[in-house]
Amino acid sequence: MRRNVSAATRVALVTNQTGVDAEGRRTIDVLAGEQARSRGVQLVAIFSPEHGVNGILDTTAIANSRDDATGIPVYSVYGTSDAKRRPSPEIMQSVDEAVFDIQDIGTRFYTYETTLGYFLEAAAKAGKRIVVLDRPDPINGASVQGPVSDAGRESFTDYGQIPIRHGMTIGELARYYNSERGIHARLTGVPMEGWERGDWLDATGLLWVNPSPNMRSLTEAALYPGVGLVEGTNISVGRGTGTPFELVGAPWIHATELAEYLNRREIGGVRFVPTEFTPDADVYAQKRCGGVNIVLTDRDALDGPELGVEIASALHALYPAQYDMRKLDWLLVSAASAKEIADGVDPRRIAMEWDDAIERFRAAREKYLLY
Repeated sequence: MRRNVSAATRVALVTNQTGVDAEGRRTIDVLAGEQARSRGVQLVAIFSPEHGVNGILDTTAIANSRDDATGIPVYSVYGTSDAKRRPSPEIMQSVDEAVFDIQDIGTRFYTYETTLGYFLEAAAKAGKRIVVLDRPDPINGASVQGPVSDAGRESFTDYGQIPIRHGMTIGELARYYNSERGIHARLTGVPMEGWERGDWLDATGLLWVNPSPNMRSLTEAALYPGVGLVEGTNISVGRGTGTPFELVGAPWIHATELAEYLNRREIGGVRFVPTEFTPDADVYAQKRCGGVNIVLTDRDALDGPELGVEIASALHALYPAQYDMRKLDWLLVSAASAKEIADGVDPRRIAMEWDDAIERFRAAREKYLLY
């Protein structure tokens, strides 16, 4: 028997272009379809994170809109202020539950993780249920790397005190945040079938869908916890080129010098090829940059955050007058590590100092793991 429309469960969906099922159907269309309606589900609102519902916008000025296919209103939860990054309390009160379906990339400073946290908070405050549709950690759920962020420094790129590479799925993160941060939302997780902790995305049979405009391959996702770490400083990380996060450069860098320095460090899983490139956007747009192409040789041997520290340390050693490290700690969120980089401490020693906090995090996260 069909439920009356008046008795339907009114649903708000948090999603973007990554929200598709195994047949390529958008979660939007599934929840707005006749089968969902026959089961008493009424999709009444869509929330879109950074880059918009289609994942193609690289601006903070993302307006509300309507979904072309369904006509359902789309509300942006991204912008320049905290209020713009959170769902409207009025809309949350007008629905019965929220559904979250976004593919993450397993890195602390990727903003979709904070959007998840904000919706957990909003659901708890409104007394509504939130359902998280789980998706793989594309860079695997076994590796945990990088410093645990300093307490009291939460931001839109650091929702909680976790390592840069946390090795958790979005559903596991929801469980972790909901309990460890004392949110206590009415959380329901829909787990995956067949995923194992050591799986990279290409072991799942799922198609790669760019989660953001500059995240175009699994290789770039593997490098991102390291290369993305240093992009707050005055270097290009390849945005505005065909291979973002596979490049590091600046007009004042000597390509061969930097490549030789980094290759002498014998960093596991990568090697460095001298190159020159001219970004057409972002930092140093239309300026010729010397730098390195980072070649991923063994993704399982790579410690991404340590790679980021190696790059920052190399630039500080080679170009102390040109390399501006003042914003390095923006994404590192470890004042002790940032100071040691500035003091010239060996990157391997810095990384070793993260081990105790990583082990404490591993123990804390254990009860929230689903796989």
